Amino acid sequence: MAEFSLHIERQKEPLKEALKVLVSIPSVIAEDQDSFPFGKAIDDALQKTLEIAQELGFRVFYDPQGYYGYAEIGAGAEMVGVLGHVDVVPEGSLDQWLHPPFDPVEADGRLYGRGTQDDKGPTLAALFAAKALLEAGVPFKRRIRFIFGTDEESLWRCVRRYLQVEETPHLGFTPDSRFPLIYAEKGALQVILEAENPTDLRISGGNAFNAVPDTVVYHGPLKNELALELERLGYRFEQVENGICVIGKAAHAQVTEEGVNAITRLAQALQGIGQSTPAIQFIVDELGADPFGRGLFGDCQDELTGRLKCNVGMLELGERAKICLDLRIPVSVEKEWIVSRLQQAARRCGFSYQEREWLAPLYIPQDHFLVQTLLQVYRNVTGDHETQPYTAGGATYARALPNCVAYGAVFPNRPKVEHQPNEYILLEDLYQAMRIYAHALYELTR
Repeated sequence: MAEFSLHIERQKEPLKEALKVLVSIPSVIAEDQDSFPFGKAIDDALQKTLEIAQELGFRVFYDPQGYYGYAEIGAGAEMVGVLGHVDVVPEGSLDQWLHPPFDPVEADGRLYGRGTQDDKGPTLAALFAAKALLEAGVPFKRRIRFIFGTDEESLWRCVRRYLQVEETPHLGFTPDSRFPLIYAEKGALQVILEAENPTDLRISGGNAFNAVPDTVVYHGPLKNELALELERLGYRFEQVENGICVIGKAAHAQVTEEGVNAITRLAQALQGIGQSTPAIQFIVDELGADPFGRGLFGDCQDELTGRLKCNVGMLELGERAKICLDLRIPVSVEKEWIVSRLQQAARRCGFSYQEREWLAPLYIPQDHFLVQTLLQVYRNVTGDHETQPYTAGGATYARALPNCVAYGAVFPNRPKVEHQPNEYILLEDLYQAMRIYAHALYELTR
């Protein structure tokens, strides 16, 4: 550790400044731009990341179709992969941010901005960790390839294209979750339920499948009745121009219970004043407006990965009704059982069922070489021998590769603030993550 310390210390300021530059690029998906698969802003973030890597001394490659890029150092037949992503979720309601989400601000030892924690900060921490090893003159017995994805928050088309045309790493990690590491991840299912909307009720709410919506606005003739019902239920709301804004709390879909779903609260209140539709009926009566989906799936859980999580991420009520769901399924629960229950409930309410995305669960035994190596590095650097590896509901790139786990960068007892207003990363944690990644990359390339 002492041999690396000076070189890691030299990377702290360059890492922080590079992160500020990258966060300032609003890399939210925009699929209606013909020249770029996921929009110009995401492509700008990818190009900037590759530019940073090249300036650090890495060999870089940009996919001609713009789906991914990578930066590589070292030599050898075998390759260690580090998978990060440069896309971010939408910023949500701007009035809930202390600072503009794409204008990074350093305050109280934190760097605020969308992507600081998920996943631009951790990705750059790993990149600069490798730069520290380069400066220390470490010889790499395996290549290290940093793979930069562009569609992680949506459909993973970036990594799928990478795997179709590029070399698969032999082992690796993704810096996109918690320390010490994640060795099991729930199955992740995203579905769209769609039907005719036979009513005049019009609602549009939510920004992403995998984010608990923190606000939704009702514009309609029953504003006063709705306000009284929300007060009766004890739900927060605000009067806005020609409408009522129901206020929830944002969270990642893997921890739905830590958020407050504004859409499900609005649905409950609308049903309470007699404004039910098939979509409202499905949300309230079938799902039970519950973060664990117990109204439909019962107490669905297993000992290894805990409860099923169910998030109503988006709702569209126009001439047609569309409900967008994100489910995190315990590793021992069969996907087919979940799908069967959903399809039956959808038919009862007159909805069609469309599977948007399925990511199979991940499980790597705790005695696996990769798990043991990364865990020992974490313990050596931090002195934390108490915290054990986790299981999680998050869907990380670790599922995309063999012999891969999620490794940091949120430390134990630190809040996970990704997908939320005022996302930030503690700078001391960013630098500590860089130290851990430097030692991990050293060990994985021996």
